[in-house]
Amino acid sequence: METHLIALDWGTTSLRAYRLGPGGETLEERSLARGILQLDGSGDAAFEGALDEACGDWLDAEPGVPLIACGMVGSAQGWREAAYVEVPLDAGRLAAALTPIETRRGSMFWVIPGAIQNGPLPNVMRGEETQVFGLLAGLDEDERDEPLLIGLPGSHSKWVTVENGRLGRFQTFMTGEVYAALLGHTLLGRTVVPCEAFDAAAFEEGVRVARSDDGRGGPLSTIFSSRTRVLTGGLRGESQADYLSGLLIGHELMAMAEVCQADSHQRIVLVGNSALCARYLWALEHSGFSTLSFAPQATVAGLWRIAERAGLLANQPADEVFACSAKR
Repeated sequence: METHLIALDWGTTSLRAYRLGPGGETLEERSLARGILQLDGSGDAAFEGALDEACGDWLDAEPGVPLIACGMVGSAQGWREAAYVEVPLDAGRLAAALTPIETRRGSMFWVIPGAIQNGPLPNVMRGEETQVFGLLAGLDEDERDEPLLIGLPGSHSKWVTVENGRLGRFQTFMTGEVYAALLGHTLLGRTVVPCEAFDAAAFEEGVRVARSDDGRGGPLSTIFSSRTRVLTGGLRGESQADYLSGLLIGHELMAMAEVCQADSHQRIVLVGNSALCARYLWALEHSGFSTLSFAPQATVAGLWRIAERAGLLANQPADEVFACSAKR
């Protein structure tokens, strides 16, 4: 089937490439360990080489196919820095701010900017904004206009407020990275016994502690209990990691509810890795939230949506947004 768009999710550690058909359906996909910090060399040549490795044969077969990418490829350490766009914003504003790169093949490679929330404590995202608009593209028109809180769990979890189809304020919690650092680089990891099975009871206990009076001091006052409970026989070493996960996610959700002003009736959709989202759904339920749902990765749908708004799609007439981008 004819390719209408080559879409890339180009992050720090990985590069995912998608060959998309006329309706945005994925015809073929590839994943490579060619994130921006794992390239062979530096400069344009390194990025060109990774691009050829990911989809050079697709471009050889159909040289006129447009390319669009989101993620850290547009960061200061990426191929070209794509300036952040300030929130609140919609997909059209992202499409109008694409950063063009002319490749050595002569084709144009378009980079989606990240989003920034200015203030005393600025907040930024790269890649998650594309997932947000991919999720919104799949909702009914009435649903897009309703207030929505989108959670994107990960190393740096994001909580994004959406109203009238616009990405509004958002918060970042470094829960995943802190969890990995605590287990891998502190005393807490010394008593952990590796175990592949998920201990739901230990995870739930961690969430409960975070929400209890004992957790009022915040995560710095409770995380040591993941060690002391093992030392005193109240927790098995095989369960320690899941207990610590529950503690950290529980504290994250407590803080999220306060800063996002989310009550138990808040409509929440989680987007991302199914196993990690399952933990968050479990913790949200035990924290009293009731209007919950899960959506799989929405990056590809977001890349398609933004390319469509920019007039980039093969056989699609370019509109004024594309004309503005091309003049940059």
